[in-house]
Parts: sequence; C-alpha cells; structure tokens
Amino acid sequence: MNQIAQHLLQVKERIVQAARRVGRGAEYIQLLAVSKTKPLEDIQAAYAAGQRRFGESYAQEAAAKIDTLRAQADCADIEWHFIGPLQSNKSRLVAERFDWVQSVDRDKLIERLNSQRPAGLAPLNVCLQINISGESSKSGTSEQEIFRLAALVARSERLVLRGLMAIPEHTSDEAVLAAQMRRMQALFTELAQQYPSVDTLSMGMTEDLEPAIAHGSTMVRVGTAIFGARDYS
Repeated sequence: MNQIAQHLLQVKERIVQAARRVGRGAEYIQLLAVSKTKPLEDIQAAYAAGQRRFGESYAQEAAAKIDTLRAQADCADIEWHFIGPLQSNKSRLVAERFDWVQSVDRDKLIERLNSQRPAGLAPLNVCLQINISGESSKSGTSEQEIFRLAALVARSERLVLRGLMAIPEHTSDEAVLAAQMRRMQALFTELAQQYPSVDTLSMGMTEDLEPAIAHGSTMVRVGTAIFGARDYS
C-alpha cells in the first residue's frame, strides 16, 4: 500500500471516530481530497485507493489536470470540486469542466457560471461560500447576503443550489471555532428548509475536521493529511 492510500485510510478513520462521538453515521460525511498544487500522479494514486471526489483551487492548473486525465480516459468518474476564490475572467474554465463550485459568493459569478455551463453537461452544483469569521483575508459573502444569493442560484437554469461552504477561523480558541461552526450549522439548516436541493455543509479541513463533524458538516476538505504539505514554489 502506498503512502497516499495509507493516509486516506487514516483520514477516513478520523471521520468514523469523529462521527461516532456525536452519534452520526460516517456514511453521511463525504471526504473531498484537496489536490491543489499536487501532481497528476498523486491524484491517480488516491483514485487507485478508491477516492473519487477531488478539490482544486486554481482554475488554470485544475483545467490542465482535468483535460489531461480526460484525454487519457483516466480516472473518468472523478467528481471535480472547485473550492478556491474564482475570478470572473476564469469562470468559463470552471463552468466547462467542474461538477461543483463551492466558492460562489457574488451575483456576477452566479450569472457567468450559469451562462457558461455547456448545455450538454448536467447543471453545475453550487455551494455559497460564507466568510463566517469576518476575516478580510478570506473570500466569501456575508450572512446577510446568503438568502438573496441562494434565490438567484435557484432561479438559474444551469445551476443547482446544494449548500454552504466556509473556512472558519484558524484559532486555538475552541469556543471561537465552535461559535462559528454553530452559526454555519444554523444557516445551513435554515437554507435546507427553504430549498429541497440543499444537502451539503462543506466545513472542516485537516486541522479541524473533528469539530466540524460535531457541528453538522456533511463534507470535509482534506489535503495535507492525505497528500502532505503543499509546495507553492
């Protein structure tokens, strides 16, 4: 068994244990392997170990990976999630290739993704990103804008509203982290009551997947614990 396969097993066991502690079934929590900056070989190794959902953050880098894998007819059933900040001028790269976009946070992006999604593909699954910590360094819309943006997505023919995504504050203060996650859980519950298609709360990464699962996350986005530290050089 290669190292990536071992790491995947370890992360899945963390998910099982975290879910068990709060009386949840691990089968209701999806693992998104964050492969940004990682080579195709790492994606292929994770795929061979059974992983099917992958997250990317850089549109051009991701488009090249997806095109290469599809040209090789390799890893054909990967579900691709775009999870990084998305500039409007890169939206077509994402609309034409990805299955999900989790970082939608403004009207213009909704309109562009809807108009650029090819008719031959299934509608694009959308999560709205909330800047739940209010940090200026993070992308995402405000809590006050969520329901207006949700209505815009719901009216878009080529998009499907699936839920919310957030990156809570990176802090050692457990009370601060828990408060932000509780707020996300409440917003998700309210949104799901209004829209039957909403089923995804994307929250939790390598460092905080356990508290995220305790606060209702249905999808954790894990990169470092699977692939190792990222090389941004």
